Amino acid sequence: MTPEKLLELAHEARERAYAPYSHYAVGAALLTKDGRVYQGCNIENASFSATNCAERTAFFKAVYDGCYDFAAIAVVGGPAGKPVQAQDEPSGPCGVCRQVMQEFCGPDFEIHMQKAGGGVFTVKLPELLPFGFTKDSMEA
Repeated sequence: MTPEKLLELAHEARERAYAPYSHYAVGAALLTKDGRVYQGCNIENASFSATNCAERTAFFKAVYDGCYDFAAIAVVGGPAGKPVQAQDEPSGPCGVCRQVMQEFCGPDFEIHMQKAGGGVFTVKLPELLPFGFTKDSMEA
């Protein structure tokens, strides 16, 4: 699947965001190595700490289905009601989502983000989370 198609699915997921407090809607589309796609959106809560990000929603849906092999994720976010292309910087995953990615993905895992004007910005997981804490860190 192309990064552009995965971003399109993330835009679709963003439409389902529940963001009454921040008014910042995020969508994600997670591609498994066998070609399945899991979509997620951010779901806010008045307590804020109970809020779940779009990326984690997608990962947790996949893990619930027994999937643990991931190839890429597309993430789009921005003020609710405004097109994502209008922002200057790509909306990257938060630190907690990066750690969840570290738990389930290898160094070849790609993160696709929407650039201003509709382009694609792609990085690999170690670029977003250098020196990440892994299962191997527990054994050291």
